[in-house]
Amino acid sequence: MKLERLRHVFRNSLELSDDSPVDDLEYRGNAQWDSLAHMSLVAAIEDEFGVMLDTDEVIDLSSFNRAQQILEKHGVVLAD
Repeated sequence: MKLERLRHVFRNSLELSDDSPVDDLEYRGNAQWDSLAHMSLVAAIEDEFGVMLDTDEVIDLSSFNRAQQILEKHGVVLAD
């Protein structure tokens, strides 16, 4: 389940509990998601899904939903 893998990446990168909801998470909408955590999240997404995000995508990665869209653009199918 790739969508669950993405949830895990978000929770791990942002140091959230294993049961924290992340589907509605947005950048700066959570105290842990600052600029440093953002770069950690980007690196973790790239490692987990074998993709390389370009600068525009890194900047545009502003929510869990947007991360899904960016990954799908890279051919990663996330449907549960």
